[in-house]
Amino acid sequence: MSANVDLNNRPDYDRVLQDIADYVLTYKIESTEALDTARNCLMDTLGCGLLALRFPECTKHLGPIVEGTVVPFGARVPGTSYRLDPVKAAWDIGCIVRWLDYNDTWLAAEWGHPSDNLGGILAVADHLSQKRLANGEAPLTVRDVLEAMIMAHEIQGVIALENSFNRVGLDHVILVKVASTAVTAKLMGANREQLLSALSHAFADGQALRTYRHAPNAGSRKSWAAGDASSRGVRLADIAMRGEMGIPGVLSAKQWGFYDVLFSHTNNDLALKPEDKRAFSFSRPFGSYVMENVLFKISFPAEFHAQTACEAAVTLHPQVRNRLHEIDRIVITTHESAIRIISKVGPLANAADRDHCLQYMTAVPLTFGNLVAEQYEDDFHKAHPIIDVLREKMVIVEDPRFTREYLEADKRSIANAVQVFFKDGSSTENVVVEYPIGHRRRRAEGIPLLEDKFRANLATRFTGQRCGEILALCKDQARLEATPVNRFVDLFVI
Repeated sequence: MSANVDLNNRPDYDRVLQDIADYVLTYKIESTEALDTARNCLMDTLGCGLLALRFPECTKHLGPIVEGTVVPFGARVPGTSYRLDPVKAAWDIGCIVRWLDYNDTWLAAEWGHPSDNLGGILAVADHLSQKRLANGEAPLTVRDVLEAMIMAHEIQGVIALENSFNRVGLDHVILVKVASTAVTAKLMGANREQLLSALSHAFADGQALRTYRHAPNAGSRKSWAAGDASSRGVRLADIAMRGEMGIPGVLSAKQWGFYDVLFSHTNNDLALKPEDKRAFSFSRPFGSYVMENVLFKISFPAEFHAQTACEAAVTLHPQVRNRLHEIDRIVITTHESAIRIISKVGPLANAADRDHCLQYMTAVPLTFGNLVAEQYEDDFHKAHPIIDVLREKMVIVEDPRFTREYLEADKRSIANAVQVFFKDGSSTENVVVEYPIGHRRRRAEGIPLLEDKFRANLATRFTGQRCGEILALCKDQARLEATPVNRFVDLFVI
């Protein structure tokens, strides 16, 4: 065949897309552990969103694109009075639940926050439920929401197990977009062809760069990027439901597909060497593994790789609080991912910069015995120069065991250790925390604290009576699952 023509035999859809579509359309959620964890995840995620409404930098983004827009059967944004089209509602819900970096986390070759997908899931489910009721049909129930959450967690998390998007400079919110596209298309009633089309467009999109998460450009976009991605998933699902054709070889097409363009190291050389080429790899099929093993952020609104360092610092606080000016150095022993993502020196420009700085997130609890969202704000930082003094005395050391066990399937630790050395030659003990309190290995210890966190977050927005009603419903698995989505959301409307 001549070298100056392309063979135009249209391929079947890439196997990855088919596997996702078949999982979403045919898999039956039967794991009681996954459903129970999803219930706790729903509580926690909504609570994080309610807490974020206290911050004007977050709330300035909320509401209709065009002021005064009236949307029939508009999806509600919890904690507000907004009724929006599902695409913008997904953006707003995703924005508030991610704003404070306090919702659940998944750590593997790629990182991310699977509950970011609740933006799209809840917006679509609420809109569809209202519309169904108006048509005399049964609404969706919270069980449908929980199942969609489990599937979104699974899609995002299983892809993340062995496929590192950060290594090629892409942000993990691509997986939010893909997962939200899949599960919201299902909620809308997509058939297999429509679901495949929607997924192909999610990969054909331009993808977000990680630059807004890293020094020297870390900023508040990282707090709304996932809401943007979940919202885009809803839009792509809607486009596919209108009959838009898909792109079957979107991943594998030579030169023009996702693998060659965005997932391989090309150095701008179109003649890819075999060793430069990448395709997704998978270590397990889609099921309910990710929800069962998800990591909750319970104690601190902090990037997850720092959670155990914060816990160690709180433990050391009584020993150092009266000796802060006697400190010679602080040694933080950590794992490779923490070093790559959140270890930084130099001026910190904004709250988003601070909540992705390992040194800052360790210095604050060492000094004050706790770490809360308000302690990232400019006013707090300026009022306490000791924080930067301590940052300058920190030494970051990688422990190869911490790095190795971070990736081991039977461990998935997120270990950090903190030790303080004083000018007189004395030192504290080296406090090692291998697993954060939100880890599956600490579930029994963590869930009561997660409920306390939810109770406190509810109280920032609602009366005591309303808080009690919401908490009682959310703790009753059977009653919650049977509740129509629109009635559930009613409880969270201002």
